[in-house]
Amino acid sequence: MNSNQLPTNEYSPFSATYIKAIGNVDLFEELEISLHDFIKFVQNIPMDKFDYRYAEGKWTIKDIIQHIIDAERVFAYRAMRISRNDQTPLPGFEENDYVVNTDANGRSIQGLLTEFSAVRHSNLLMFKSFSSDQLTSIGMASSHPVSVRALGFLIIGHQKHHQKVFEERYL
Repeated sequence: MNSNQLPTNEYSPFSATYIKAIGNVDLFEELEISLHDFIKFVQNIPMDKFDYRYAEGKWTIKDIIQHIIDAERVFAYRAMRISRNDQTPLPGFEENDYVVNTDANGRSIQGLLTEFSAVRHSNLLMFKSFSSDQLTSIGMASSHPVSVRALGFLIIGHQKHHQKVFEERYL
């Protein structure tokens, strides 16, 4: 399953930025590759940068890593529900409330990366378990139609978006 095979009616206009930014990749391969790329990238960030905020009220790198973990859990939960033919519309989530209610800055980078790795490995196994029909199943999330496979690509694109933000604003 490649991202260039994903019709635009399987995700919201807001998600298009994340999905189109990943280029033409295989879902399962890129879920794994992007995990290792991200861990390596974060491990090369200077230690004094993890608590840095580039402006008042902005998130730290630790906050963003926790946000990536939280968002991936939300996207994966949506994928699981939709894959099981649960037609209940799924609400959005307020990312700023999530960040305020974590203790990311009190955690170690190793702890955050270990959690990220565990979440990604679990989700990789889940996405690999989906049948072709399940991957193309469509449900409603955040008031927009979304397919299970689009949620997988969204996990990748969201992570890559924030990695680019690290490079542009934090390093």
